[in-house]
Amino acid sequence: MSDLYWLLIASALVFLMQAGFLCLESGRIRSKNSINVAAKNISDFIISSAMFWLFGFGIMFGESVWGVFGRNEFVFGSTNTPWQVSFFLFQMMFCGTAATLTSGAVAERMTFMGYLAVTAILIAIIYPITGHWAWSGAYDSQAQQGWLEALGFIDFAGSTVVHSVGGWVALAAIMIIGPRLGRFEQGIRLPPGNNLPLSALGVLLIWFGWIGFNGGSTLALTNEVPIIILNTFLSAVWGGLIAAAINYMRDGYVEVGFILNGTIAGLVGITASCHVVTPAAAAVIGAVSGLIVYYGSLIMAHLHLDDALDVVPAHLFAGIWGTLSVALFGDAEKMNTGLSFSQQLGIQALGIVTIGVYCFVVAYGAMWLLNKVLPLRATREDEEQGMNVSEHRATTELFDLLTSMQYQQNNADFSSPVPEEPFTEVGQIARKYNQVINRVNGEIAHRDDALLRFKKSEQRKTAILDSSMDCIVTINQQGEIIEFNPAAERTFGCLKKQVAGKSFIENFILEEDRFAILSSLNIGFSSSAGWVLNRRNSFRLQRDSHNSFPAEITITKAGIDNSNAAKEEFTLHIRDVTRQFKLQERLRFLAYSDPLTSLYNRTYLMDKLISALSRAGKQRSSVGLLFLDLDKFKTINDTLGHKAGDELLCEVANRLTQVSNSTDIVARWGGDEFILILTEDVSEQLVRARAERILQIMRAPVSVKGQLLNIPTSIGISLSDGNTTDADKLIQQADIAMYCAKQKGRDNAQVFAPEMASVVVKKFGLEQEMHEALELGQFSLEYQPKVWGDKSHIIGLEALIRWHHPVKGRVSPVDFIPIAEESNLITKIGEWVIDEALKQQNRWRKIGLKLVPVAVNISGRHLIHDDFVPYISGKLKAYELSGALLEIEITEGVLLQDIERCIAVMKALKALNITISVDDFGTGYSSLSYLKRLPIDVLKIDQSFVDECGKHTEDTTICETIIHLARNLKLVTIAEGVETQEQAELLNQMGCQVYQGYYFYRPMPSSEAATLLHENLSFHKVSQ
Repeated sequence: MSDLYWLLIASALVFLMQAGFLCLESGRIRSKNSINVAAKNISDFIISSAMFWLFGFGIMFGESVWGVFGRNEFVFGSTNTPWQVSFFLFQMMFCGTAATLTSGAVAERMTFMGYLAVTAILIAIIYPITGHWAWSGAYDSQAQQGWLEALGFIDFAGSTVVHSVGGWVALAAIMIIGPRLGRFEQGIRLPPGNNLPLSALGVLLIWFGWIGFNGGSTLALTNEVPIIILNTFLSAVWGGLIAAAINYMRDGYVEVGFILNGTIAGLVGITASCHVVTPAAAAVIGAVSGLIVYYGSLIMAHLHLDDALDVVPAHLFAGIWGTLSVALFGDAEKMNTGLSFSQQLGIQALGIVTIGVYCFVVAYGAMWLLNKVLPLRATREDEEQGMNVSEHRATTELFDLLTSMQYQQNNADFSSPVPEEPFTEVGQIARKYNQVINRVNGEIAHRDDALLRFKKSEQRKTAILDSSMDCIVTINQQGEIIEFNPAAERTFGCLKKQVAGKSFIENFILEEDRFAILSSLNIGFSSSAGWVLNRRNSFRLQRDSHNSFPAEITITKAGIDNSNAAKEEFTLHIRDVTRQFKLQERLRFLAYSDPLTSLYNRTYLMDKLISALSRAGKQRSSVGLLFLDLDKFKTINDTLGHKAGDELLCEVANRLTQVSNSTDIVARWGGDEFILILTEDVSEQLVRARAERILQIMRAPVSVKGQLLNIPTSIGISLSDGNTTDADKLIQQADIAMYCAKQKGRDNAQVFAPEMASVVVKKFGLEQEMHEALELGQFSLEYQPKVWGDKSHIIGLEALIRWHHPVKGRVSPVDFIPIAEESNLITKIGEWVIDEALKQQNRWRKIGLKLVPVAVNISGRHLIHDDFVPYISGKLKAYELSGALLEIEITEGVLLQDIERCIAVMKALKALNITISVDDFGTGYSSLSYLKRLPIDVLKIDQSFVDECGKHTEDTTICETIIHLARNLKLVTIAEGVETQEQAELLNQMGCQVYQGYYFYRPMPSSEAATLLHENLSFHKVSQ
């Protein structure tokens, strides 16, 4: 019964898509045609539903005749089961979807009756026939299948059967009726729609309805439905995203139509294969669909095929791609057609071609004949007037407004306002138009008052002239001063009566500029040389011969007598910008300089570096870059304070300035990092020599707060390579080289080499992947037994971490543990190993296995971490385990870092009854006095000595010495890496007690370790 309900719910969801298409198409076209489009949408659904009930369903799903068409199940429903009726309703919704697609493509120029006739053609002889070819077996699995379905053609929910079929008919209609008026005329751009928010709502409704479109095509509420819906949504998301992204990259903005069409194309593209592809493949299918709909729309426009809503790219082109995607991405096991990849691809292509040819030929031929007796294209007058009025006699507010405005124009009668419809956009336009008309009438009424107001205006201008804070100077054609306001008197330091009639140029223009300004005055300030009318001219003026200042000068022209150029006057608006000039200089300094060291800052450096690289690329020369980092600067900052650190940075800046040339660029990159750019005659030898000079001058001690400090510096060097190196890359290369200099002991310079980048990238990549590995559970543990004498006496296990990378496969601990050691990751990994080992002990205990201690390796970072001991104590309590079941292994080198801290932590571990062993003993330089003080239980002989034991006297002696040393200190000895019988026998003769290695057991997963413990192997407690 749930399957029946699901099919009915899916039918309702698909029916909701009709509302979505109505909203989408009504919003995307001009308002004068919106009613017509809405009427077409609901009408084509009514007609398609009626015809599908009468005979369409029978042709599509009736008993097959040669796999081409059905011959029964007409006038459906009287004797059918509830499930069959539900199936019919579901398919009737699909039929309505196919029928409505043509409406959007031919909107705004196709007659209503012609459109209904085309809908009838589609539903009568196109859609049910093609549907029978591909889907007839869905109704009765025991009946004869359609010929395409029998060949293995798959179109799950109708990328081709529904959407491409509708798209082919739309394409034929577009070609028959032609483009809208003005669509492809140069300089004309039709508006994108009258209500884009409504269109967006339509797409969301379609998207929501598509849940039933694809999810309901299972015909039952199966376990496949969730992944089908997920694939549907992913494809829609990526379709919209890619279409919008391409639109933005190509056009510089995002057109809403491409977001909507990209989303629909993603839905269409996934429809054929949503039940047989992975979510990742669905995203790819959607992304390509977005690409197809964008460029498909451009192709249609290039071919002058006017598709009003891009139905053909979104449904036909994306439908073809979606049908091919079945073979390209589909899981062969889920498809269950028994075809190879090439065979499946061929069948998909065959279905696309045959259905496409049939649909287009029949649709084009039928519409061509229909157009002879029933014109499909609206007349030019009807199209200009709008289909709402011409087809349905339905006016709009805008149409009524235009009619009223036309009446006023024809009769020159502006006495009555046009009707205003309140609370609408058209009403606001009418109100604004009436306001304009009222303003015109008011201007006429106020014309008589103009002379009086002009006189008052002149009086006000005089007041403004006197009170203005800017200098206002009026001169005649000879440059003689006519007006000189009070602000000018204050600025130039002289009264109007002192300068009236004198030459402004001779008195206030610098001597070197007088000829240019005089020439500019002679031609009315209309030349680009000197001053220019109605522009802000930046210039220097003088108060006297020894006192000049920066000024901004704007010149306006006031002609007294247009017939006499000699009487022209010019008004100079002069502002003293000395203060602003100084402020700009200060801002420029702050924008391009480091306030602490006064060197250039990062912004200036990047600008100059980009310019230098561009110039070097043209001149086929090189740019050298030195990246400097002060070694251990943080220590100085922390111990002597930030003020001392600032003094040190200033001294570094002074020294770098001393060793740089005038053409070099020295900048503070940030913190204790500096960059030096060389641009003249750059070679590797020159750059190395400059780096050595810097190192030498930096080695000289500097006195800070009464202390002599050294400034060791690590330098990374990079050289540009023609046009292939950009600024960021050059800095990155130098930074990598500087890092390598630090790795090689600091206080040296290294030139960048490509292998440096690969090492850094590999380390960085592994570090990031280790973070993901912890989160995604890619780590696991294997266990290598420790035996007493022979294989039958297992006394413990060592937990060994393994990384199973999904792409790289098994990654060796030798590769990732050292990188983890360099970061805080080693602490997280160590805690994970401890938790996983104890968790495994708890599982083994619950199934009744006899437990043995499990050894875990830890890093030196753990021993200096305050939370390490509480962490282990908490885990032991959480898993209800004794500390005797845990052994902590510490490498010998760890003990050299902070022996007192190590002893304190190890004693805390011993208090928890945890065994402590020293791993790889003999490879470090531990003091015997340390061994005496350390609370350890076990010494593990390093594998390097065991490998050569018996072959080289030195290694044999070392092994024997370690065994005797452990015995004297009452410690247990474990030989690791025992791989041969000869090694085991020789170590046994020396007195070794416990062994670990491939000769006895290899590391094994927890399941195999559990088997060993289950086999009741002897447990031999080691005496200490």
